[in-house]
Amino acid sequence: MKKIRAFIKKVILWIVVAFFASTIFSVVALRWVPVWFTPLMFIRVAQQAGAGQPMTLHHHWVPLEDISSSLPTAVMASEDAHFLEHNGFDYKAIEHAAMRNMKHPKKRKLGASTISQQTAKNVFLWPGRSWVRKGFEVYFTVLIELVWSKERIMEVYLNSIEMGDGIYGADAVAEWHFGTTADKLTKAQCALIAATLPNPRRFNSARPSAYMLKRQNRILHEMKFVKPLNNNR
Repeated sequence: MKKIRAFIKKVILWIVVAFFASTIFSVVALRWVPVWFTPLMFIRVAQQAGAGQPMTLHHHWVPLEDISSSLPTAVMASEDAHFLEHNGFDYKAIEHAAMRNMKHPKKRKLGASTISQQTAKNVFLWPGRSWVRKGFEVYFTVLIELVWSKERIMEVYLNSIEMGDGIYGADAVAEWHFGTTADKLTKAQCALIAATLPNPRRFNSARPSAYMLKRQNRILHEMKFVKPLNNNR
């Protein structure tokens, strides 16, 4: 019995060591290596196949300097105004979301995920709301904030985020929704893309609704007050 327990402990120890070693190695490697695919991309393709739909995946990596400088500003204005200031977690936003959700439990839950958290989720994890996944998200957020620069986090975010049905990243949405490239996106187009991010499969930047145009105008206004991202990695 003691031998079995010792063996189980050894196996668990090696699993833990392998997990930390592999995840740290992955984060360090992706400090420089482009993220060509994410778990969500494969999940969406599987969902399309399961529903008998054409399998579509539009994604091409481009460096941050080949993306319009208005797009990082727009997504910060829309998703995470304190991105350049926090260490991966916006505690004031978390407190505000928690208080609002407690006061209005029947309304749609207000989230407080930062761009860093969304990047960690997009690159390393799967979609969902379980506490297990949230715990892994915290772990990977801490890792990328320690290893990557803010510019690298933004670069990976803008290349991996879902921006439409089967569309991932700035260059793909620029091509399929605006007939241009990521570096040629206008400030208005960037604000419109940012306006879709709460639900890019529901909101289409190529065919904006009145609600989206209202969000676009608000984001354009907020962009005036957002500190620009320096391209120093």
